[in-house]
Amino acid sequence: MALVVSGEFFQNRPVLVTGATGFIGRRLAAALREQGARLRVLMRAPGIRNRVSWNPQDVEIAAGDLASPASLARACTGIDTVFHIAGFAHAEARDTPEVAARHWAVNAAGTFHLMDAAHAAGVRRCVFLSSVKAVGDPGPHCAGEDWDAAPDTPYGRAKRAAEERVLAVGRESGMHTVNLRPALVYGPGMKANLARLIAAVRQGWLPPLPETGNRRSLVHVDDVIQALLLAAAHPAAAGQTYFVTDGRPYSGRELYRLIRQALGRPAPRWAVPAAVLGGGAKLADRLCWLIGRRERKVSAMLDKLLGWACFDSRRIVNELGYQPVWDLERALPGVLQEMIRNAADENAG
Repeated sequence: MALVVSGEFFQNRPVLVTGATGFIGRRLAAALREQGARLRVLMRAPGIRNRVSWNPQDVEIAAGDLASPASLARACTGIDTVFHIAGFAHAEARDTPEVAARHWAVNAAGTFHLMDAAHAAGVRRCVFLSSVKAVGDPGPHCAGEDWDAAPDTPYGRAKRAAEERVLAVGRESGMHTVNLRPALVYGPGMKANLARLIAAVRQGWLPPLPETGNRRSLVHVDDVIQALLLAAAHPAAAGQTYFVTDGRPYSGRELYRLIRQALGRPAPRWAVPAAVLGGGAKLADRLCWLIGRRERKVSAMLDKLLGWACFDSRRIVNELGYQPVWDLERALPGVLQEMIRNAADENAG
């Protein structure tokens, strides 16, 4: 990761991280310890310390929950900077009232509670890890921060409400508050859509994708950490919201090719037409419907491969000096090695 924040900025600074056992949070916690921060992490279950990549002996554990204002008040006491990473991250979960309520309770109301506690405790800085889902689908172009369409999912609506509260507290209190909207995050240890795509290509059941000219933005987890540290330290970030990507949008065909390249396989010289893939996906979804599965999972996955989800992160580059180090082509060999190693460990267990 590029060192773009002075090593002295976080030295001995009391910092609270929520979500420190997650894919992004545990790397942020490790980076903060490397920079000498006095780190406190919020944990619902302190007994799960074995999931972290930092030394638990160097970190203060604050037992608490986003649903418990009293625990958040204790966690924020004496803290200078809060990184709010925790959340209900199942953006692709079924769109049911129960799931929507969970998104709101954790991602929106939980953030409201945290911001109230931070304000009351005199916290000086708060960086909120949001998502590109906090805005609506930009369609077939790359959207910058001026794209302000309303989000169209329960996850996105909860994240957007949280963003608005974060900035409102900043305006009212003078707290340095920042929202970051990363695109799909990849890197060692990742799960969800990109990991499933890699597995599908590796196992050989995904046919060669056509080149449709679509573009999808991604970002490496290490570059998300870089953006988080910059957002807390750079004065120009106060009151701002930024998209965060690796600066290189990909087509579905390119994703397929790069995965095969990392696997040591040649690029295919043919492709299945988009119309044929679309028809096959609809047929598969109909068959799933007949056996009681109501989600359009196959069509949704195909849309993620051949549809647009492109975001322009030049603003954080220009204003904060963000310098993405990784792109998918460089990162995939390491990601694949870890996936293969983990699969071998699971089989051995």
